[in-house]
Parts: sequence; structure tokens; C-alpha cells
Amino acid sequence: MAVLAVTIAPNSYVTLDYVLKDDAGEVLDTSDGEGGEPIEYVHGYGMLVPGLEAGLVGLEVGDERVILVPADAGYGDRDEELVMEVDRSDFPEPDKVSEGDEFVAESPGGDEVIMRVVELRGDSVVVDANHPLAGVNLHYSVKVLTVRAATDEEIAAAATEFDEAGEHVHGADCGHSHSHGEGDSELVTLGRKKAPLTN
Repeated sequence: MAVLAVTIAPNSYVTLDYVLKDDAGEVLDTSDGEGGEPIEYVHGYGMLVPGLEAGLVGLEVGDERVILVPADAGYGDRDEELVMEVDRSDFPEPDKVSEGDEFVAESPGGDEVIMRVVELRGDSVVVDANHPLAGVNLHYSVKVLTVRAATDEEIAAAATEFDEAGEHVHGADCGHSHSHGEGDSELVTLGRKKAPLTN
């Protein structure tokens, strides 16, 4: 009797190597790059951008595929209304704000939105709440390294992360540390870490 290969399906635990490029062919991120590592995730819980997760269904170990994820199936289209001017005094440490810093703004409803500082203007700061890859078509070259059934613990963890994901899509390698400041500060610094590009 032939042994059927395990393919990527809901509740699969998957590991893949990847190279991410934009329309111009510029490499935006890669598992082989400095600080890079393969993506590890449980399939079916929104741990990857929707277009990439959909494109992986049915692949098996050793498969290589180029998957085009249009912007609307990735990080969405850019919204210029998400570029805002904020008083510098609203930041936890106004004198230390620099271009490229990331902050979390918390709405009255408790939603968290990540913002990047794009310009300093005297007493005000211009921030952009769009994901860095909003409006960008994503070209993923992937190679499937492992596929297996996820454990009950891995599924439970993925389901919990899905429920708590909030405003941005997490991946197994999500590096955001969602620290909360003391007092009534509306913005909490995340430091200068770039938003993850693969998740």
C-alpha cells in the first residue's frame, strides 16, 4: 500500500523557507538573511497573511512554489488617512522621538494600532499607522521543510493567538513586545524594531 504524503491543511504544523520580494524584484525579507529564520506556524489560524496561507494549501515536504499575494490579500491597501500629525508632547519621552521609531496607540475601545514615525516637525510628529507593506504586492518564493499534524497544545496556542491578534497579523516569529506604560500615556514605545514582514 502506498504511503500518502502529508500535505498542508488546517491544523498542520508547517515549517518553510521563504524569500519575499516586491514587484520590482527587490528582496524585502528572507529566512536566509541576517537574523532570519524559517516560518513555523499552525495552518488555518491567520498566523500568515491570508493570500500566502491560501497559496500553501496542498503542498508537501520538498515542494517549492512562487506565490503572488496581491496587496488586498496581504497587508491591505495604503490609507492616507492613517498618516497623522500628533503633538510631540503626547509621546512618553518627547525629546527622544526619532524617525523610524514605532509606537502603539491605544484607542478608547482598547484596540492597539502600531504607528511608525515618518517625520519630525518641531512640536509635532507625523506618524503612519499603515503596515510598511500596505499597498505592496508580495512575491513569496517558498520551500516546504516540514509538515506534520499539530499537537493539541500547538493548536490551542494558535487559537488563543488568533483570538488575541487584534489589529495586526501575528506569525510564529512575531517580535512585537506589547508593553504597556504606566499612567495615562496614550502612546507606548515599541522601540525601533521593524514590523515583521512575513506574518
